[in-house]
Amino acid sequence: MKLLHQSQFFTSYQSDRGRCFYFDFGHKVVKLSFCQLLALRQQVRKIDLDSHFDGTNPHGMEILMLCNREHMFIFNTLETVDLKESVRGTFAMLELNSLVTT
Repeated sequence: MKLLHQSQFFTSYQSDRGRCFYFDFGHKVVKLSFCQLLALRQQVRKIDLDSHFDGTNPHGMEILMLCNREHMFIFNTLETVDLKESVRGTFAMLELNSLVTT
């Protein structure tokens, strides 16, 4: 497995042999197909971080369901900020890898 991106709380890997991705959430590692990784990115993009700071989301919690509700995660504000950065970094590395290999 190749390391794609590592942040404070999360790490993503790519498995060329398995043609899949692994996302390490710290306490749990989830195997993702590319479509599931895209779905994760969409869910993370929809998170409104402003609501964590303007009182709309006073508890500062986000709940994500992955892989057809097979996995459920609850993140606090700090983890949510890091998750957004981690997903963004993962896709940036995928794009860089595709440029290098072509």
